[in-house]
Amino acid sequence: MTGLGDIRALLARWIDATAAAIVGALSSVGARKSVQLIEEDDGSFVIQTTGSDAPSGRPFERVRIADGQLVGANAASIAAMLDGTRAELVLRPARFLFRPLELPQRATEFLDGVVRQQIDRLTPWTANEAAFGWSAPAIAGADRMVVTVAATARALVQPLVDALAAAGAEAIAVSATPPGAAPIMVLNHQTRGALDIARVRRALVAVLLGAGLLAGVSLSAASIVGYSLGGKQDELTRRIAERRAAIRAGRDSPQVTTPLRVLERRKYQSPSSVIVLEALSQILPDHTYVTELRIEGDKLRVIGVTRDAPGLIRLMEQSPNFTRATFFAPTTKAPSDPGERFHIEAQIEPVFAFRS
Repeated sequence: MTGLGDIRALLARWIDATAAAIVGALSSVGARKSVQLIEEDDGSFVIQTTGSDAPSGRPFERVRIADGQLVGANAASIAAMLDGTRAELVLRPARFLFRPLELPQRATEFLDGVVRQQIDRLTPWTANEAAFGWSAPAIAGADRMVVTVAATARALVQPLVDALAAAGAEAIAVSATPPGAAPIMVLNHQTRGALDIARVRRALVAVLLGAGLLAGVSLSAASIVGYSLGGKQDELTRRIAERRAAIRAGRDSPQVTTPLRVLERRKYQSPSSVIVLEALSQILPDHTYVTELRIEGDKLRVIGVTRDAPGLIRLMEQSPNFTRATFFAPTTKAPSDPGERFHIEAQIEPVFAFRS
């Protein structure tokens, strides 16, 4: 649960930081001008614009912040300088605590989370109670770096920010300047952009949720389609296996009838006309003449003239190629014939047995 909570916290901070960066970038682009307020040692502030003088014609104005309001000699000029601007509030270093923080160089990408977790150790305040920031990392040896953390109580800075916002500033950036170093931003406040940050944050959350739902739907659809295709593939593989098994069984078992075995059986069981003619030529004597020969399936019909018709029946019965020889018509003898006209019918026997 702790790991899940840390992930949620990191995600929430990332969304907040991204929304603030987007709004800050848009506000920076849209601001008409920027002003800088530098705190003096006596607690007053010097206001100066960038690139032009104050509306009063002076290069700067001096104000104090008391009871949440800006107090100065030229109130109208101060209001005109701050209205619709991006104000940079530079506070005295005495208001801040500066602490060095040594970290591994690989922590560069996670500085926000690392520094936030270290605030309560480096300062008297928690991360929610402090306005803090850090400098650019500086190399401090092999795989080490050092950042300078600047922090102060948010309760001390917030009244100043509220006063500038009430005076018309659209964006307020609070920074601290360590001795001999570059300024460090500790707070970035948006006045008119506060609602925009919430809207941008909701938009980012909606985009992330939409992307997550879309990814979930895509994964579910891919799983369903994959399962369906897998089932069809299994069914096709099963049918192919059954077909192959049937083919193998047909080859190995004589009881199974397949088209190939039917053709093979027909080949061996059908009588051959050439063999029948060869057998008849060896059986029939020289005084016998065949005038007509017909093969109908496994039956043979022979019509011709011979001197001994009953002897032909005996000769055909003795042959292994014929069985059940008989006359299918009366034997006749014409005066012009040299012998008897016979009509014999016999059953043809296959010469080669079927190999099962």
